[in-house]
Amino acid sequence: MRYSLATLLCLALPLGAQAPRRPEPAKQVSPDEDPAARITLDVTRVNMLFTVSDKKGRFVTDLNKEEFEIFEAKKPQTILEFTAETNLPLRIGILIDTSNSIRERFRFQQDAATDFINAVIRPGQDKALVVSFDSNAEMVSDLTDSTEQLSKAIHSLRPGGGTSLYDAVYFTCKEKLMGDQPRDKFRRAIVILSDGEDNDSRYSRAQALEMAHKADVVIYTISTNISRIPTDGDKILRYFAEETGGLPFFPFKSQDLEQSFENIANELRHQYNVFYRPEPLKADGLYHAVDIHVKGRKDLMVRARHGYYAPKL
Repeated sequence: MRYSLATLLCLALPLGAQAPRRPEPAKQVSPDEDPAARITLDVTRVNMLFTVSDKKGRFVTDLNKEEFEIFEAKKPQTILEFTAETNLPLRIGILIDTSNSIRERFRFQQDAATDFINAVIRPGQDKALVVSFDSNAEMVSDLTDSTEQLSKAIHSLRPGGGTSLYDAVYFTCKEKLMGDQPRDKFRRAIVILSDGEDNDSRYSRAQALEMAHKADVVIYTISTNISRIPTDGDKILRYFAEETGGLPFFPFKSQDLEQSFENIANELRHQYNVFYRPEPLKADGLYHAVDIHVKGRKDLMVRARHGYYAPKL
């Protein structure tokens, strides 16, 4: 069953109330105006997920707590908890662009998404959901471990309309991935298949990224641009991936994705997880930059989100 954002809003309203009209294309909502955007987090402990790899891109999974250092605003932080978790269950949102701008590459998207699901989802352990987005973001399959159900949902999609990429990211993080507790028992990720162009979102790129940070979601992006010439959309896809500790991919045919999908699965199942208490502690509602390094090891690269949003009290 499909659930659009407009439908979910209607269900949340009191009896007799009217659902708010959808804003004009690209109109953005301020967090101060939208109570749903105000989400309270426990700022006394910050959770950071990250991967470590060597110069050849091979994962390094045998490091311990004492080998890492964390800086917030260039000030060293004390790690309270540390785990090197492997093989944890995955919770993945597959976001598929169904706008007019990708009509010529739509079959490529469907094949790529199906290949990813078949390669990554382990029945009984992992779950994924499918959200399409054109002029609206719409959930076409809720969280499930059935690869058959997910594949049918993907191949039922048809292109048409504008592009609300940011709305799709915001909705998936807030409504479907944020509430899946406890957070340290699952790995949360979004895989976006799109050309990256947005012209119809209610929320801004910054608000979508903020919600991804709050939900501890890593974003992987797969560009449908096959021109071999980088576009502004490609830059947006790269931005989402790099800011959340994920990776952008720029394939030219669905067969090129097999190794990329395997890399995504390996990353999500071989991440380090740390908790620390920010010093000084600030509940200012602002973005706080965070850097993680392996002590004395310039040959190792840490990939993680670049920071977090503190609640405003």
